[in-house]
Amino acid sequence: MKKVTMALCLVAMICLTGCFGSKLAKGGGSGGEVTGVGGRGFAEPTPFGMTLVKRGYLRMGTEQTDSLWGKQTPVKDISVDGFWMDETEVTNSKYKQFVMWVRDSILRTRLADPSYGGDETYMITEDKNGDPVTPHLNWKKSLPRKPNEDEQRAIESLYVTNPVTGEKMLDASQMNYRYEIYDYTTAALRRNRLVPEERDLNTDHVVDPNEVVMISKDTAYIDDEGRIVRETIERPLTGPWDFLNTYIVNIYPDTTCWVNDFKNSENEGYMRYYFSNPAYNDYPVVGVSWEQANAFCAWRTDYLLKGLGDQARYVQRYRLPTEAEWEYAARGKDGTEFPWENQGDTKSEDGCFYANFKPDRGNYTKDGNLITSKVGIYGTNTNGLCDMAGNVAEWTSTIYTEAGVDAMNDINPQLDYKAAKEDPYRLKKKSVRGGSWKDPESYIRSAWRTWEYQNQPRCYIGFRCVRSLASSSSDKQKKGGKKK
Repeated sequence: MKKVTMALCLVAMICLTGCFGSKLAKGGGSGGEVTGVGGRGFAEPTPFGMTLVKRGYLRMGTEQTDSLWGKQTPVKDISVDGFWMDETEVTNSKYKQFVMWVRDSILRTRLADPSYGGDETYMITEDKNGDPVTPHLNWKKSLPRKPNEDEQRAIESLYVTNPVTGEKMLDASQMNYRYEIYDYTTAALRRNRLVPEERDLNTDHVVDPNEVVMISKDTAYIDDEGRIVRETIERPLTGPWDFLNTYIVNIYPDTTCWVNDFKNSENEGYMRYYFSNPAYNDYPVVGVSWEQANAFCAWRTDYLLKGLGDQARYVQRYRLPTEAEWEYAARGKDGTEFPWENQGDTKSEDGCFYANFKPDRGNYTKDGNLITSKVGIYGTNTNGLCDMAGNVAEWTSTIYTEAGVDAMNDINPQLDYKAAKEDPYRLKKKSVRGGSWKDPESYIRSAWRTWEYQNQPRCYIGFRCVRSLASSSSDKQKKGGKKK
């Protein structure tokens, strides 16, 4: 028996030597030279509704003092890598898909709950082999078309009725989205290494094996009263899980922003119908805070990754653009002051405006619109992007400081700060770009900088998403000189 086993092992070793030894260990047909390992590259398909903004250079800001406020915009030469960017601002229609997904996920969870009938087929708890898995929703299971009594109670639990008017509407307070983001950057910092010897490469320093490294971690939960509780925990470094941040965000837009932003105005119609009426489906979503916009990016990422399957490992996350990326994309290939070629005017020779903004002191309709307009009805800039000036101003991922780009690196500039709930309110300013339908010409320039607090929804602020490229290829250099 031992001889048979040894013979089998010898055969296996010979096979392995034949498969691997001759080509990898011995170099194969390369004559012993190191030639590198091959492999098939990932051909990233164009994301739906996005356009490619190729990497490049920009003199960010403007050296010309603003004529209206006399403000000087910080100026710096910067370079950014390529990225995908939404051709238009995120619309009511796309954001509604997010809201409906959250609604349906809550409904499926309740339909699986014994309190509402306990249909276990709405929840997956085992894999195809019968082994237990982390419970998750079964999206292949259709919602009931003819609900029984328990199912109807589950459906009704998501809606509220105005006791005065009798209107039945989705209970916005329940539309909470929970997501987790792993902070790769913070986890990669040398000071956060688990092995003490790896935190300082200076061999003249004595390593303290008992050094306590403090980390900051965001977490959230819902208390017994159903309220979202956000916390930023300071604790000693223990392992990789310290860099997984948890967020719970109520994602329903604040439709009351139309009356809160404009006192003494008759904007009740916009408050009641701008988000709910399908007539506004192709208009930019507003009343969405910076925190809600980030939640949308997280959901959009997870929604994509589940649909891609194995290719998902190469795809980058959807996110808000950095302030530098936004200005670089808005200025177009020629780095112009406005996102159109005719820099001397805001309208063409035919008298058509290039953007939706406030062209006169109070004549909002001069450009053909009173408030927001349908996305994409104005021409694109040279990057193929619409509405990079006017319509709605747009959130960026960058914190707002007066120093602006001066405080950033000159390669992929960014200032990122995840403000804790207990932080001073002034630390929660985020950069907003592009100007809106209510702003004058000066505000819609690509270099104009303004800000808003991250938890403040406005009827004139929306957003669009970007996605870093899965790979960055080198441009082929042209050879100079003449052939001999």
